[in-house]
Amino acid sequence: MTLTRRLVLAASAALALAAAAPAMADAPKEIRIDWATYNPVSLLIRENGLLEREFEKDGIAITWVQSAGSNKALEFLNAGSIDFGSTAGSAALLARINGNPIKSIYSYSRPEWTALVTRSDTAIASVADLKGKTVAVTRGTDPHVFLVRALAEAGLGQDDVRTVLLQHADGRTALIRGDVDAWAGLDPIMASAELEDGAVLFHRDPGANTWGILNVRESFLTDYPEIVARVLNVYEAARQEAVANPDELKRIFAAVTGLPAAVIDRQLDERTDLSQPRIGAAQRDAILQAGLALQAAGVIEVSVDVPATVDVLLDDRLPVPTN
Repeated sequence: MTLTRRLVLAASAALALAAAAPAMADAPKEIRIDWATYNPVSLLIRENGLLEREFEKDGIAITWVQSAGSNKALEFLNAGSIDFGSTAGSAALLARINGNPIKSIYSYSRPEWTALVTRSDTAIASVADLKGKTVAVTRGTDPHVFLVRALAEAGLGQDDVRTVLLQHADGRTALIRGDVDAWAGLDPIMASAELEDGAVLFHRDPGANTWGILNVRESFLTDYPEIVARVLNVYEAARQEAVANPDELKRIFAAVTGLPAAVIDRQLDERTDLSQPRIGAAQRDAILQAGLALQAAGVIEVSVDVPATVDVLLDDRLPVPTN
């Protein structure tokens, strides 16, 4: 099935939603949406102008903003700088708990995009070896949550390590330069460090990676449910295209990032699953378990009703047509 055909079929679901929804507010003048190297589907959509094509007839402009991490996407969403943003599920939950009015509406990937990373010369071989060490991490992201959970499982607390707060790319630089002992990594930067710098992934746990989630500002969803449905239809058509034509996705990824083929293969072939887009039980359970682990570690206040907040965060009402 061609990408154009997928978009045509997907549009029927948006039309059905529009017919059932209350009258929509005046259409927005623009849709502001992020792209990120940890969200491969966003690169395909942006490169091929799929949103521009979808909304051209409505006179709605598309504004693209790069997110360097979940924390940046959430900052942009909270400030109203973007309407849609790419994050990890755990990061979206923390943001919702902290008052960021977002809804998680789509799963663009099930990745193993984070692990704990060190250099070959540090003698760090397990999480327990981090006691007293320095670790670079980006606060409010899946790697941050992954680190907190790993420490707790090893019987360590956050005070047992010295965290150095850096954006993901700077964390990789600090590790390789020897400024820190370890780094809570994120692909594709992590795959690049692994293959190009000899970095060592000493702690991995795919189940503790909490899905790639597309979020929308709650007010935007309330005002423009049909617009949101159409954005999701474009996302879904692009996801199906990425699955059907992985070489084209890799070509686009390489053009945008400048990364070598081996790094892209490591991220997309080995650590990225694009097969489960609908928000459902699997995403809910992964996000919930992360939230409960963070609450046990003292990151989330005991007064917070984590299951209820997860239910408020996740919104599966919008149609996501799949093959």
